[in-house]
Amino acid sequence: MNQKVRAALLPPQDVGDKVETLMLHPVIKAFLCGSISGTCSTLLFQPLDLLKTRLQTLQPSDHGSRRVGMLAVFLKSIVRCVPGVGIYFGTLYSLKQYFLRGHPPTPLESIMLGMSSRSVAGVCMSPITVIKTRYESGKYGYESIYAALRSIYRSEGHRGLFSGLSATLLRDAPFSGIYLMFYSQTKGLVLHDQLDAVFIPVINFSCGIFAGILASLVTQPADVIKTHMQLSPVKFRWIGQAVTIIFKDHGLRGFFKGSVPRALRRTLMAAMAWTIYEEMMAKMGLKS
Repeated sequence: MNQKVRAALLPPQDVGDKVETLMLHPVIKAFLCGSISGTCSTLLFQPLDLLKTRLQTLQPSDHGSRRVGMLAVFLKSIVRCVPGVGIYFGTLYSLKQYFLRGHPPTPLESIMLGMSSRSVAGVCMSPITVIKTRYESGKYGYESIYAALRSIYRSEGHRGLFSGLSATLLRDAPFSGIYLMFYSQTKGLVLHDQLDAVFIPVINFSCGIFAGILASLVTQPADVIKTHMQLSPVKFRWIGQAVTIIFKDHGLRGFFKGSVPRALRRTLMAAMAWTIYEEMMAKMGLKS
């Protein structure tokens, strides 16, 4: 029987329940919880990301460059981070339901789940990430996100909108995989059943801090490469070339510029996002 006919034959209450079920699909809930957690963490820790980008790209002749408005940076970061975090958590939840079916992940499974989810989010949000990085550098004067997209596409083509994507995935995918592995394994060592519910968010946040520090240290060089490729796609055309130029100009230390603000931001942001996400999912009756 046609689905529309069946819906018409259902009592009004049943129709309402079916509509509510569709509207509150678990994946949609995971996306919303992730987006909200991303908003909170972005608002708290965005200044560290701005500082990181400026440290990675600052040259002696740049001291008189155009200042970047913090409010504008906040808005562009929210546009990038909120959907990105939502896509990440939504994809992660879907993959967990499909592959794990309620079983806790092994370390290898955690790495693969984290890397896959972050790769999906990274590809989807790459154009916005390029705009955010360029705006934070203070070297570009885009009037709006739409104007930036149009300008980049006209002058650089679609490659410009995805410049630095390979380095971004090389940085973010391993970070998310390593982070999720350490986070899951550390949480598994803590018996939540024996803890008061009040302390669970504190435990989750502490596990996130530990996992974030380790993951940030491993992926810092890729973050530096990504930043340079997005700011100067003509000069840094591919990863190998970027590595050579950065090492020639700045030495080994050049790959760790901005490491402190990035480690602080990524660690605190990820820990905060996961803590809020898990609390909201628990309130909705879903296992994160």
